[in-house]
Amino acid sequence: MDERTKDLMSLNLELIKKFNGKISKNVNLSNYSWFNLGGPAEYFFKPENKEQLIDFLKENKKNGLKITILGAGSNTLIRDKGVKGVVIKLGSNFTKLKLIKSDIIEVGAATLDRKVSNFAKENGLGKLEFLSCIPGSIGGAVIMNSGCYDNDISKILVSINVIDLEECREKEIKKEEIKFFYRGTNLSKELIITSVKLKGVKDASENIIKIQNEMIKKKKLSQPSQIKTCGSTFKNFSNKKKAWELIKETGCHKFKEGDAMISEKHCNFFINNGKAKSSDIEKLINKVKKTVSDKAGVNLELEIKIVGE
Repeated sequence: MDERTKDLMSLNLELIKKFNGKISKNVNLSNYSWFNLGGPAEYFFKPENKEQLIDFLKENKKNGLKITILGAGSNTLIRDKGVKGVVIKLGSNFTKLKLIKSDIIEVGAATLDRKVSNFAKENGLGKLEFLSCIPGSIGGAVIMNSGCYDNDISKILVSINVIDLEECREKEIKKEEIKFFYRGTNLSKELIITSVKLKGVKDASENIIKIQNEMIKKKKLSQPSQIKTCGSTFKNFSNKKKAWELIKETGCHKFKEGDAMISEKHCNFFINNGKAKSSDIEKLINKVKKTVSDKAGVNLELEIKIVGE
């Protein structure tokens, strides 16, 4: 063992000691992915609050452990050998909801999107109903510019609070400073979103309930539920056929790899049918990409993230 490795092991032990109870080794990540797949995190850190997160990031600058941020795991495929470095998952203190003005909500980044939608409904705020149909947490929704039914995060966002991995301090970024595009933003990967401000429109509760219920019903009719999936696998194109249409027309919807398959209800949803490995899902993704490229001349882009070894 060389001196560099010894030094890192010593530093990592110091990290574990300092953040006792909040940082663990070899944590099974399959419990944190909607696919129920993936190997272990070398280190797993669940900060209680912003101060603890900033303190950890400062300490980790000595170690140089690679950092991976994990949200709700609703759009993340974690590879079978797991994730090297430290996986950070924000704790329950990052799930607070607060009405700060009559039409503006402040939301902790780890709050589930559907809970944001319900909170808005309880406070008579419309335009956030679509969040009830978006899986995952609001921090990830901002990074992905998540949306459905002609709505997306960019239309309701006011600002975000972030911690910069390099500077290890919190700052606010206004919506106007962010470039949004379909299922993405230009936000740096060196930022951890801690909270989000969203703006709704005052409306009668019966109108909000009606819109929300119609969206949820529409989703249930068109998308599979109660299965091990991470939602839409590939992005749609604004000027081409939808990803599911390309998958179906090229015959990919019948493909299988191990116990990984494609949903019969919506063929842009890939499924762990019970005993799949992450490698099966990834092989199925690559097989579909190649076939659609060869047959339709279209290069499908992933909407889900793939992380790990």
